[in-house]
Amino acid sequence: MQSDSTVPFTSLITMEPDSGISGLNPTELHPVEVSKPSNGTSYDHRGRFPYDVMRSAEQEQKIEAFRQVLERHRGDRQLIILQDFPDPDALSSAWAYKLIAQKFEIQAEIVYAGTLSHQENIALVKLTALPLQRLTTQTAKTKDFSIYKGCVLIDNQGTTSQLLPSVQQANIPITVVIDHHSMQDDLKAEFVDIRSYTRATATILTQYIQAGLLKFDTSTTEHVKCATALMHGLRSDTNRLMQAQEEDFLAAAFLSRYYDAQLLNAVMQSSRSKQVMDVIERSLKNRTVHNNFSIAGVGYLRYDDRDAIPQAADFLVTEENVHTAVVYGIVHDEDEELEFVVGSLRTNKLTLDPDEFIKEAFGQDAQGRFFGGGRSQAGGFEIPMGFLSGFTENSEYAKTKWSVFDAQVKQKLLRLVNPEQNYPKGVN
Repeated sequence: MQSDSTVPFTSLITMEPDSGISGLNPTELHPVEVSKPSNGTSYDHRGRFPYDVMRSAEQEQKIEAFRQVLERHRGDRQLIILQDFPDPDALSSAWAYKLIAQKFEIQAEIVYAGTLSHQENIALVKLTALPLQRLTTQTAKTKDFSIYKGCVLIDNQGTTSQLLPSVQQANIPITVVIDHHSMQDDLKAEFVDIRSYTRATATILTQYIQAGLLKFDTSTTEHVKCATALMHGLRSDTNRLMQAQEEDFLAAAFLSRYYDAQLLNAVMQSSRSKQVMDVIERSLKNRTVHNNFSIAGVGYLRYDDRDAIPQAADFLVTEENVHTAVVYGIVHDEDEELEFVVGSLRTNKLTLDPDEFIKEAFGQDAQGRFFGGGRSQAGGFEIPMGFLSGFTENSEYAKTKWSVFDAQVKQKLLRLVNPEQNYPKGVN
């Protein structure tokens, strides 16, 4: 893990071409009145907030480079592509980019292919009226992408979205990539800002706002809601700021002038569904612990319950004498008639790199794309089952198929967790 104090800003921005539950009843979500933040903030004689970031001339040049990219695309229409199962960091960061782009008369639409299943994600979108639309892969096949002049990847690099291939097939160029995960592919984009040592993409977008690309106004409800979403995204990816670095605290200090605490509390008070609790119970029952790694297969899950897997991993990693938890299951997409082995990793071990661990464990597909990756202290993987998808209505066949995949995933994990032993057959 690199320290932000040792990485030059020139590496942050270049000009070279892994939470879920259904069960939250939307009718139970009531609009929350957005209260205007108090006006008791003190400023210096130059009108600066005490925690405003002082930037060097070099940093200002890089921010100006981003501004010029937006200026060159003034009046364009863009597509902001999120990962299939967007989390608070992705949702809030995409909204921030959309508002920044509006200042340059760029019309940007936020889309995702999967589902919102985590109770907090559903609440965030409902209570803030976050401008988001689902675009399934089936719909994407017939959609006219020619109206877009470019696409934008926020909090991902295209490897976790089913939409990017359709967009690329329509010859829509990648204009901007902003992410905090480790480098996944050799992206050809007009503007790239990938900071693998930064805890949250929301921190990066907040820094752009601090730099003046968007002027937040507490009298504008949309700005207050976006600031609240950014605060939630930042807290979510830094484990309630417990893993935050200086830049995250500075971003949070800036957002504290604009966000609505009551609205944020309403989002975070969303309760877990019964389906998630069932998956957590299964993970507890099926877990095995090796060298302080807790590994649990949870069997089959509905597509809408996919985000129960990272929540189960979050729970297992809190067990005594466990520093890393991996939870996985087979997720069935009924709309596409596809199945995937989906897994999440959570770790408290600072010397363990989730991105390297997952890539080494599961490798790449025939096109050279990794089946998973990660960031600091978290990661995930998704492996298509292809020809073996379906036929789960036959209970005996489904049981046999799960036992094979369960053993294979465990074997791949345990070869890294406990390399001194061999696991040639089924692993218990």
